[in-house]
Amino acid sequence: MSDPHPARTAHEKQDKRTFLQKVAEFIHPGPDSKAELIETLADAEEADIIGPESRVMLEGVIRMAELTAGDVMVAAPRMDLVNIDAPYEEILHVVIDTAHSRFPVYEGDRENIIGILLAKDLLKLQRAPGLNPRALLRPAVFVPESKGLNDLLREFRGNRNHLAVVIDEFGRVAGLITIEDVLEQIVGEIEDEFDIVEDEGDIFGLADRTYRVSGDTSIERVAEAFGTRLASGEDELEFDTIGGLIAHRMGHVPKRGEVATVGGLNFVVLHTKGGAVRWFKVSPAEADGQPA
Repeated sequence: MSDPHPARTAHEKQDKRTFLQKVAEFIHPGPDSKAELIETLADAEEADIIGPESRVMLEGVIRMAELTAGDVMVAAPRMDLVNIDAPYEEILHVVIDTAHSRFPVYEGDRENIIGILLAKDLLKLQRAPGLNPRALLRPAVFVPESKGLNDLLREFRGNRNHLAVVIDEFGRVAGLITIEDVLEQIVGEIEDEFDIVEDEGDIFGLADRTYRVSGDTSIERVAEAFGTRLASGEDELEFDTIGGLIAHRMGHVPKRGEVATVGGLNFVVLHTKGGAVRWFKVSPAEADGQPA
């Protein structure tokens, strides 16, 4: 037998559901802001409802909604670019030295980005030296500094691009951003093939009797390992890591290939990421004929 009052029954069910929701909200009011939502996540972790890694990721998702491409991009002066007119050996050197998989390519002026080169495509040049490098370029994607990370991640997933060139309000190149930069806002830093796992340490002896030192190694540990004094006075109070100290001594954000001599040691910048030095190559200054 059919319901004689189907509309009224649906309405009553709707009213009942709304009433229950109101009761639940009265007993357990929900967060009214992102800050309160983050506090709620912390409470959930303390109550063993979610794990610490889940909390960190959820907080990253919430905070990412407020970030733009300009907030997390690699600034233009620190971009590793490839000159389309450079010889093959020079391009190969840049690729090997930086350990990136994708490179913006410029012609003439660094502002004139004409495409993206994938490191793996260089193999085609090796097998066919007569091939025009321009034929290997992929289209470059340009986004404004104000582009929200949520929207950018959606576009990265949709068009399968992993890198975008960031443009400022005047149409000039402001920097670049990768899908890794975006995802790191959620899951934390993603280690690449250049990185060494943490439990292997932060100072490594190399075959040429030099050392590779992580930029976030404490000044005290580096000084103890090499038997030297690296910081004194205000430097000891202001900086904790060797990367911070070297950047301070240089007076600018270190770039790959730059050298600083501190405490009788040469610190060669091997690898940077996000404006910070990830790895130094360290050797005694006397070995290079430079004063300590």
